[in-house]
Parts: sequence; C-alpha cells; structure tokens
Amino acid sequence: MTRRRSKHFGRNYFNSSSVAERVLILLVIAIVIGVTIGVILPRISPRFAELTGQYHATGTAAETLQKLPVNDDVSTAGYDRELFGYRETDDDGNGCDVREDVLARDLTGVKYTKLGGCKVKSGVLADPYTGKTIHFQRGQTTSSAVQIDHVVALQNAWQSGARDWSQQKRFRFGNDLYNLLAVDGPANQEKGAASAAYWLPTNGEYRCDYVARQIGVKDKYGLSVTTQEKRAMLSVLHSCPGQAIPND
Repeated sequence: MTRRRSKHFGRNYFNSSSVAERVLILLVIAIVIGVTIGVILPRISPRFAELTGQYHATGTAAETLQKLPVNDDVSTAGYDRELFGYRETDDDGNGCDVREDVLARDLTGVKYTKLGGCKVKSGVLADPYTGKTIHFQRGQTTSSAVQIDHVVALQNAWQSGARDWSQQKRFRFGNDLYNLLAVDGPANQEKGAASAAYWLPTNGEYRCDYVARQIGVKDKYGLSVTTQEKRAMLSVLHSCPGQAIPND
C-alpha cells in the first residue's frame, strides 16, 4: 500500500528550514553587534568607554600597565614615612640634598644661596600639576610654595609591595629622582597618598605623562596596582594614543 504524502509536507519542511536559517542569521547579527559595541566603540568613543568601563589604549605605557600585577588586598598596616629615608641619602654622590637636586632640575633661572653651593635660593617652576607658573623664593614662609612630590606616593608604594622590601631598596625608592617632581605645594597636599583612582592633576594636559610615569615607577620597582587604579589609568591613556613611558 502506497502512503500518500501530505500536500503540505514539502511546504512545512522548507518553512521550518527557513525559520532555522533566520534564527541563525539573527544570532550572527547579534554577535556582530555585540563585538562592535564591546570592542570597536570603546576605541572610537571616549564617552562610550566611560559608560562601559572598557578602555582601549596603545603605547608602551598601556602595554606596561597590562603587565603589572593586580592586587586588591591592600593594607597600610605598619606604614611609616620614615621607613623610606627621604632626604637621608645622596645616591648621585654630589653632596646635595635630594630636594635641592630636584629643585635644580625642575626650576629655570635657578640661583643658589652661595656660589658653588647646593641650596636653591630662587627659580621659576612651570608647575605640571596645575599649569601655573610659580616664582620660588627660599624662606620660612615661602619655601612650601614648591614641594617635592613622590609621583607614586610612599604609602601607595608600601601597600603595593614595598612593605616586603629591604631597607636599602626602600631608601633607594624614597630618593629616586625618577619618582620625584617639584610641584605646586597646595596641589601636593591635596593629592596626599592618593593613587590615580582618587587623584589626578587638574592640568589635563599633564595627566597622560603623570599616569605614564606612575606606571614606569611601578614597573621599575615591581609594584602592583588595584583594579580601580588600573581602570583609572586606562581611562587616562585612552585619550592619548601611543603614550610612552618617560625615560628614567
């Protein structure tokens, strides 16, 4: 006995196949849109990157940041600024206090208290943190207008790995010219021990260099970053493609 096929069999078969194909096509389109939103848009739209927290950055600063260890289990227990011996060593052997070395390097039109001496009497600072021009004059009530900042703060270094260092390494870090900048006194006080997650220079033009130097310092000494700190750094580097690590 020959069975008769339903006259709708062929139509239903092909309709089912067509529905499956449509679903597959829609899935592919959804995947493409997802990739576009998740990967491409953060690269071309700073606002979108800010909303999603997905930042794309290029250059040696960004590449080095990706290599730094991430550690969110941080503590300041046991921290003491004196453990870093700031201004207690003379690593370059020139007989000058490291504060005077930084002032002599970062100020222009430098004059000294005496010929052949180390102490800077006056000079002009183009402050990187605020963009202001500061006329420095040594004195009990005026010297604090220009202060020396540890770009990676000593307390931040402590909780990022320095607690496990030898005294010699901590002293070297505390007096490393690569991690020291002459800056506006009030801006330095405002920053305190904050990482890039909580403080950035008000001078927007310097933020990329600032973050890049922090990354360079942390890489040099094998320090870690927190998740928030890393995200904040990437958000800055996103705006300056190709940002390089400053030379040591």
